[in-house]
Amino acid sequence: MSGFKSALGIAMGLTLLLGQTAQAQSNYPNRAIHIVVPYPAGGIVDIIARAVTEQVGRDWKQTVVVEARPGGNSNIGTAAVARSDPDGYTWLVTGPAALVNPTLYKDAGWDAMKGLKCVGLAIWNQSVAVVNPSLPVKTLGEFVELARSKPGQLNFGNAGVGSSLDLTAQKLFQAANIKLTNVGYKGQPPALIDLMTDLMNFEIVSLALALPHIKEGKIRPLAVFTENRITDLPDVPTIAEAGYPGASYVSWYGIYVPAGTPDAIAEKINDGINKALLNPDVQRQLSIADIPGKPMSLGELAALMKIDHDRLTAVVKASGMTPQ
Repeated sequence: MSGFKSALGIAMGLTLLLGQTAQAQSNYPNRAIHIVVPYPAGGIVDIIARAVTEQVGRDWKQTVVVEARPGGNSNIGTAAVARSDPDGYTWLVTGPAALVNPTLYKDAGWDAMKGLKCVGLAIWNQSVAVVNPSLPVKTLGEFVELARSKPGQLNFGNAGVGSSLDLTAQKLFQAANIKLTNVGYKGQPPALIDLMTDLMNFEIVSLALALPHIKEGKIRPLAVFTENRITDLPDVPTIAEAGYPGASYVSWYGIYVPAGTPDAIAEKINDGINKALLNPDVQRQLSIADIPGKPMSLGELAALMKIDHDRLTAVVKASGMTPQ
């Protein structure tokens, strides 16, 4: 009889727990949502995070708190989210580093494909290959010829190891079979300043950041990493048109939650993000920076994660980068 009572007690406990869990999911969200950006405040990821997630908060009538938590090449903030409670109240907004850092670091603090679940696409980050105008090249083909004639003598301003721009550059270097000296920077602005003052030879820069300087003639564009030519630079070829379709890569910034987040909550977050991306004000903010968003389902996002994880891990390994 005691065994029966014990089993009954366990069953009742499980029923109560399941009921509470279901209620928590049906009431979601009922408190503030914490957004972690693993990069410095005021940067492009921070701006994107606020544009999209704050609109979700307005639609849901809930407070959204965006926190910049930089450090460890985005590892600190990303690991904190991966280890947080999977209740839908802690989100991460980040780029490809979430997928490749576990390959670049011996202990990044999370597993790329097991620790996080992508619940929304924030934006596609368009970029452009640029040089200082003093360099005697006007096309990407001419730059590749020059780089091949001087292996290791030209330098590359790297905005961050494992960043979307670094990975884009590594794909190009591998496709073109060229070797440049890598000079590391903490972000795009200082690297771009050195390019404009002729301390750097070559960089890949976010389109939004590069455009004003291109128009002023301070840097020269060689190719855009987009599927089609862009309106602001109609004479600049795409990377495929420039002769390197194998280097074609448009990086993206996603919104993630811990992998254990219940499907019902993940679906609601996904719906909220997709609705926000269609909001005219959000679209206006993203279009100013030439960083278009795209609503995607959870299934599409999972497939995109897998494709980019495999592709970018291969790029890292082929580049010769060693785990830090």
